[in-house]
Amino acid sequence: MSSSTALTQIPALPVKTVIAASLIACFSLPMQAQAQQELPAEGELQSVVVTGTFAKNRRTIDSESPIDILTSRDLQSTGSTELATVLARLLPSVNFPRPTGADASDAVRPAQLRGLSPDQTLVLVNGKRRYTSAVVNVNGTLGRGSAPVDLNAIPLAAIDHIEVLRDGAAAQYGSDAIAGVINIILKKGAAGGDVEVGYGQTQEHDGKQKSIKGSAGFTLGDDGWVRVSAEVAERDPTNRAGADFRNPLEPRYGKVNQRYGDAESKPATVFVNSEYHISDNLDWYGFGSYGQRDTSAAATWRTTLIEVTVPATPTVPAHKEFVQRTPIYSEGFLPLQNSTLTDQSIVTGLRGEAAGWRWDASLNYGSNKFELDLDNTVNQSLGANSPTHFYAGSLKNEQTVFNLDAAREFPVAGIEGPLTVAVGAEARHEKYTIGAGDEASYITVVTTPATAGGAQGFAGFRPANAGSHSRHNESIYVNLEAEVTKKLSGGVALRHERYSDFGSTTSAKGSARYAFNDAFSLRGTVSSGFRAPSLAQQYYTITTTNFQVINGVNTATETGTFAVNTPQARALGAQDLKPEKARNYSLGLQFQPNRNFTTTVDAYRIDIDNRILFSANLALNDALKAQLAAQGTAVGAVRYFTNAVDTRTQGVDIVSTYRIDLQDKYRLDFTVAYNHNKSSVEKIAANPAVLTANNLLLIDRQTINRTTVGSPKDKFSLAADYAFGIWNAHGVVTRYGSFTVPQNDAKLDQTYDPQWVLDVSGSVKLGKNWRLVAGIDNVTDRYPAQITSLGNLNVNGTQPYSGFAPNGFNGRYYYAKAGYSW
Repeated sequence: MSSSTALTQIPALPVKTVIAASLIACFSLPMQAQAQQELPAEGELQSVVVTGTFAKNRRTIDSESPIDILTSRDLQSTGSTELATVLARLLPSVNFPRPTGADASDAVRPAQLRGLSPDQTLVLVNGKRRYTSAVVNVNGTLGRGSAPVDLNAIPLAAIDHIEVLRDGAAAQYGSDAIAGVINIILKKGAAGGDVEVGYGQTQEHDGKQKSIKGSAGFTLGDDGWVRVSAEVAERDPTNRAGADFRNPLEPRYGKVNQRYGDAESKPATVFVNSEYHISDNLDWYGFGSYGQRDTSAAATWRTTLIEVTVPATPTVPAHKEFVQRTPIYSEGFLPLQNSTLTDQSIVTGLRGEAAGWRWDASLNYGSNKFELDLDNTVNQSLGANSPTHFYAGSLKNEQTVFNLDAAREFPVAGIEGPLTVAVGAEARHEKYTIGAGDEASYITVVTTPATAGGAQGFAGFRPANAGSHSRHNESIYVNLEAEVTKKLSGGVALRHERYSDFGSTTSAKGSARYAFNDAFSLRGTVSSGFRAPSLAQQYYTITTTNFQVINGVNTATETGTFAVNTPQARALGAQDLKPEKARNYSLGLQFQPNRNFTTTVDAYRIDIDNRILFSANLALNDALKAQLAAQGTAVGAVRYFTNAVDTRTQGVDIVSTYRIDLQDKYRLDFTVAYNHNKSSVEKIAANPAVLTANNLLLIDRQTINRTTVGSPKDKFSLAADYAFGIWNAHGVVTRYGSFTVPQNDAKLDQTYDPQWVLDVSGSVKLGKNWRLVAGIDNVTDRYPAQITSLGNLNVNGTQPYSGFAPNGFNGRYYYAKAGYSW
């Protein structure tokens, strides 16, 4: 299929929406700090980028693919200290909800680009592949089933700028680069430094955040430098739970017992970036990080009383009655999931020039380890002998990468500029490890009447779940770029990879840009790509308690998650996972009549085959329960990963920036940005025969619709930045589009209306070194609509807001920062 043919098949977007956004973008006044395209102050047209290209001195305006640039100043323009939150506020194509009550996903929250799965975005640091998190999002959140990079493990203090490539790039970078690439460029050099302290809290006087961060450079011998960046924060939890009116017999009836909101978090991270000039043609570089984040998240409140069925006796018929859940907590208890996430990385390499080739050889290691403790809880089956603290086990993901890259310009007769030829090879080794918890965290002691086993809140990993799994892959690529004429530029890329666990795959990309004149140009790309099933998706195994709507009631169910190669999953129709295959098409226009005004409009379509999803919670009938019990697995529901659907995502990104230069070097910057995104399911994999025979669906309505309607269909922002002397004022209004939280019963679906949010801040410079900042996020204290009470989805009103809400549900937030730079 030719690129022109493919692009003409991109379905029409809502005409009024696109036209309105385009007009606003072209004729209203837009800004610089909102990220999408930096407008340098010294008259340079655009910034030089390194993402998505191997050519020297490639500017954003010359790129055939859309690239957003976020400066360090942009990243500091919000009240948040979390990278993923900042990206979601600055980039309309990024969605970062705040799930709660979702086990490990409370501690490691996933972010989406262009509405796709969080693990379909590749993350680089200084151009080197970042490893993914050990945590798998297995509960009912956006990104369910994914194990993406933990963006919040990278502190803002270490970042010089970020380049976001909104285009498929698997032919250039390999697996995962389907939605795009986020390349985080670290601060460098021996000169200068900064330190900042910050404080903030919500309107409800909770969620207090205290932070201190800094960065400083030092010389390394005569020809090198080292830059150290560090960040420490304390983030108190928020709570928007409702009072508990479920059972008047409860001792805490009518009180707020649940904690429902952001988890308590204490991150501490240090990054080091360094370089040494060995000779005229040889440099050594190295960078690395070590971070630890302690998180305390609340599970669902456990009531004092539970209803049990008392068996019949010769004199008394079977009946139900309330009994005390545990003698240890006489008023009920709130299980706390206390996790420690340890994140560490080191990259070292040499780069230089030889025979006209620029080359770079590097070795890259990183690991992400998640350890979980349970406190303030019991193993109900152990009765009065239960401990109240449990070690639930650990997850660890490791990655080792060797890269060798080289590029050179060749003069070619008949074309305007040189031909840039880039070639490279990569070898990667991955390892995923599950560590078992202590016995009390998962054991079930048989009692009469039967009681739940395992630690309440999160049953630990069992020895049968534990183990290490690894794989390796090798790849080679070639990339060609050239300025064919003064008006036409283009590039092609080809990459071949071989994986030890599923075989080989080849990806290709073609791109072009045509400038009609200095002000107007068209650009487009066509590419194929893939995403290898992660080791976590292939081997994650656990048994725990989850809530599931059964017969219209939100019910706690013992649920087993099984690797696809286990007897339990095979018995229910599981098959080996295959890689996802993607085809990306984009067509865009750029309009820049002068250095102060830029507008880009980019339409895209992304087709993904064999998309990997986490199955429905398969509520087992008695026959299937007995079959699994015979294998030593006593569960009421089962789930596993599967190549479930073929999807199509289509949309448009519109970004416009405008600067007004005022007298005395004052300036007024504006940005308008808009993203419209729509996903649809083109094909659903056949249901396994064993499930069909038992009236079960592997991929149910809820699973499908989470993929298509669970994230906002559009997002619009209008931002302004006014710099006058030592003062600066900043404001941004964002409209988050509607989204739907789906259920298997369509009558229980809830569609949320669009929400407008206003953020404002101001700063002042005191002398040459000091800067004070104060701001308010969500000035109008807007909350999403509350969850419907139908089907008890709000747990009798104790959990009133949806974790799908793109701006969370913490309400108004005040903050202040003081910084010193030199």
